[in-house]
Amino acid sequence: MELIEKVEELKHRISDVVDRRIAEFMELHRKGNREWFLELCFCILTANSSAELGIKIQNEIGEGFLTLSEEELAAKLKLLGHRFYNVRAKYIVSARKFERIKEIVTIMDPFEAREWLVDTIKGIGYKEASHFLRNVGYLDFAILDRHILRIMSEYGLIEIPKSLSRKRYIEIEEVFKELARKVSLRPGELDLYLWYMKTGKVLK
Repeated sequence: MELIEKVEELKHRISDVVDRRIAEFMELHRKGNREWFLELCFCILTANSSAELGIKIQNEIGEGFLTLSEEELAAKLKLLGHRFYNVRAKYIVSARKFERIKEIVTIMDPFEAREWLVDTIKGIGYKEASHFLRNVGYLDFAILDRHILRIMSEYGLIEIPKSLSRKRYIEIEEVFKELARKVSLRPGELDLYLWYMKTGKVLK
């Protein structure tokens, strides 16, 4: 089955679940700096890790992302099973100088905001910046994690790159956006359908 047909079939089966998740992103969009900062911390944690572990840690630590010392945060991350507990704690504490993140991001064009996030916040690359922006309600980005790249490769859309430079990320994102147009979805929605194909789950 072609990928377009597969996505169309999934739209009939799981669109309610996807729509609920998108509604959560739009609800988060209306919230304030605190909630946006906690979501940024979640995205820092998912780099070279899993969304499920990031969700578990975010639920456990909550306000601690803003209040714990670097040592306390590292100890918590270690206890909760994150492999890179020291460096992630360092990145999160460093990011606190941008805790008014919503005010910063919303005065920019979303694509300008992504560049700012990548250039400014340690631990945030294009995938993590795209993930954060999608989760706070900007649906025009591709989150090119290993699941998405693998599906695109399996259906002959791309070859999986050895590394994702900015140039290569943007090139693959354009392929992803073209697929999204063909199935009448925003990129941030299509991501959820493709992620479901690989994992059987619709996470954030």
